[in-house]
Amino acid sequence: MPLPILVVNPNTTKSMTDGLEVALEPIIASGKLPRPTFFTAPSGIASINDAQDCHASAEAVFPSLVSPASRDSPSLYSRHSAILIACYSVHPLVRQLAAARIPVLGIFEASILASLALCLAPQDRFGIVTTGAVWDEILTRGVADFLGTGGGDSSTSGSRSTESLRSRKFSGVETTGLTAVELHSTPPEEVTRRLKEAVKRLIRRTQSSSSDGGGMVGFDEAIRAGCIEELGPEEGAKISIVDGVKAGYVMLEGMVRAG
Repeated sequence: MPLPILVVNPNTTKSMTDGLEVALEPIIASGKLPRPTFFTAPSGIASINDAQDCHASAEAVFPSLVSPASRDSPSLYSRHSAILIACYSVHPLVRQLAAARIPVLGIFEASILASLALCLAPQDRFGIVTTGAVWDEILTRGVADFLGTGGGDSSTSGSRSTESLRSRKFSGVETTGLTAVELHSTPPEEVTRRLKEAVKRLIRRTQSSSSDGGGMVGFDEAIRAGCIEELGPEEGAKISIVDGVKAGYVMLEGMVRAG
């Protein structure tokens, strides 16, 4: 019997972990693996809002994942068949856990892979809707590096502009101006308004699939509403919305089952 997947929320906000579990429940219920373990960082950062927070959260969480719980108890990661890092960023934990000898995937990378699979026609492109404005450059460089078009490491600043890092398939990033935690604490009507405006800006330069982040789990309806308002009911319904959390979990389940 395969071991369960470990879903890691590298910040300390338990409500965000609960949101991940709710979003994944239909997939878990129909899946073939044991119920996943949901992990919330025991210490560190409450809301990961920039690259510095990413590194601080990785430093806080890594020992909890790889250190044995006791002399007779194996490490947390070794009791699982795969690891999903549920932070929509170029998160250091993805690389740090690469030596774990089990599949490790971040929801950022998973959303890129899923979006590319949907961009079948030469003119198809994808873009990202995410939280604060600071992520525009970070994620744009992250996509470019992941696709091999960036010429550098997204964890460090480079000289190329975000415009030059966009590609034939990637149209860029649009943000709501809210942090991941604020998405869940701001009045729903304001969150919906900001999401729809970000989606509309993205569609105007994309006309294809859009992907959202881990803190934005559960906002599919608002994103779809933005698509329909911008393009109309028929065309708006054709836009693919990729949830990195769901895509990442399904990919890891497939990798585990494939052996």
